[in-house]
Formats: sequence, C-alpha cells, structure tokens
Amino acid sequence: MDRIDLFRVFARVVECANFTRAADTLSMPRSSVSAAIRDLENRVGRRLLNRATRKVTTTQDGAAFYERCQRLIADVEETENLFRSADFASAGTLRVDMPGRIGRLIVAPALSAFLDAYPQIHVEIGATDRPVDWIGERIDCALRVGLLGESDLIARSVGTLTRINVVSPTYLARYGVPRKPGDLAHHIAIGYASQSSGRLAPWEWVEEGATRTITIKGRVTVNNAEAYIACCLSGLGLIQIPAYDVGVYIRAGELVEVLPEYPAAPHAGHTALSTSATSVSPLPGVRRLACRPREEAVLRRGGRRLGRPE
Repeated sequence: MDRIDLFRVFARVVECANFTRAADTLSMPRSSVSAAIRDLENRVGRRLLNRATRKVTTTQDGAAFYERCQRLIADVEETENLFRSADFASAGTLRVDMPGRIGRLIVAPALSAFLDAYPQIHVEIGATDRPVDWIGERIDCALRVGLLGESDLIARSVGTLTRINVVSPTYLARYGVPRKPGDLAHHIAIGYASQSSGRLAPWEWVEEGATRTITIKGRVTVNNAEAYIACCLSGLGLIQIPAYDVGVYIRAGELVEVLPEYPAAPHAGHTALSTSATSVSPLPGVRRLACRPREEAVLRRGGRRLGRPE
C-alpha cells in the first residue's frame, strides 16, 4: 500500500472513530486497516491513534497529522483529475440528503435536467430533516434550509425560500381576517417546534427592515411540515410557511394568504458538504459538482414558484 493510500485509510479511521466501521466504508478487511495504521505509525515514528474498545481517537500528533492528510488527499485527487474530461470526472453515484418536501416539490420535478446534463451519474436521494452521519451514511452533499449548525460543513447558498402567512377559510369565518400585526393578539396560531432542539418558533415579520416577533396563543404544537399544514387546513390556526409548501392549497382555495405586507424573513437554502466528503465519495470531483453554479441553477429552476403562488 503506497503512502497516499495509507493516508486515506488513516483519515477514514479518524472520521469513523472505529476500525471496523472504517473497514466497511473502505470495503477492506479490518485486519488490513489495522495493518495499514501500524505501518503508517512506524513510518512517521509516532503513535497517531488512541485505541479503545468502543472508540478510536487521535493523539495530539495524530490530530495534526490528520489535518495535513486531508489537504494532501484533496490535492492528490484534484491533480489526478486535472486532465480528465468533465464527463469522465462526473460519473458514479451521488448521494444527496434533503428535507422531504423540498425533495418532492422542488428537486424531483427539476431532476431530469440534471440527469440529462450528466448521463453517467446515478442519484440517491435521502429525505430527512435530521443531522446526517456523513461517513456512516456515505452522504456526498446535503440541501439544508436555515442556519447551518454543523461547524464542519462547507456550504454555499443556493437561494432563499419565501415564507408567507396562511390560514383556512373556515378559520377566517370564525375569527375574522387579521389586517395588521396588532390584530394577532386576538388570533390563534399553530405552534411549530424544532425537531432538533424542541424550541418553539415565534411568529415573526419584517417591518421597516427589522425582524419583529410576537407570541401568539395556540392550542396545538407540531414538529413537522405535514402536520403543520394539516392542522391549518383543519382550521386550527394561522401558520407561517414557505410558499412552495402550500401553493397547491392556495390555488385550490383551501388556504388563504393573510398579512401579505408583513411576511416573515425568507429562509436561506444551502448545499452543504462535510469537510471529509472527498475521501468518502467514490465520485471524483464531488465538491465541484455539488457546488457549481450550473448545478445550483437546477435547484433554482425547480424553485421558480418559491414566491407567492399565482
């Protein structure tokens, strides 16, 4: 095994924090992975890993060596692909994770354009809103909305998602139409709690360039978009939601936009990659493919209706 392969094995063990898991992702016997690490430690003359039954961690020397390995691996892979054609470089399986409704309503309808442009790529889409295990699930890139909490991600903005205020006609018949934020004290909202933190999102709007918030009373709290929309359709209260999520219901007259002059701030959309993505993916140039303007355009085309539904 040459030195760059030893570096790749070492990097994978660090990222997986486990010899067996690293061996599985590399499609290698565990004994070969262990032998590679011993060989590497003998070459550099330092112990790089602290070995424990459940978890492997880096020593101080190992942490510094890992950072250098990441740069070397990225440089070698970029050099190897320097003279390959774009079609050859963009071939293989691209594993992408995204929120389910964005996948269904925005990405899937636009995916044919991407596949036509890259006929040698097979796309695997995972539909989740939770933090992903980049190594264990072999994720190449993810589409995320809002602030990115993970510090080890490389992200690029791909646009914004307009949010609107909507409610059902049955609710309006019972409670009336709110005309200004001050009216919301006499209304009911459906609460939305973060799946990760449990934090209840306040009602917000942008006025004179500043974001303002208010707490509106409510009797129902949910933690996913499907339930949020279903409760609104049932007349249980007002909601704030990305426009693409409810366009079909507005066009059908099942939901009505209110307070259009007082919308919430739009959500930012990002494509994100783990700092170790290049060592995980079998797809050469995955960073460039996932974050190039041409591929961002596919998402943008799929999101043409992100503004208020016609």
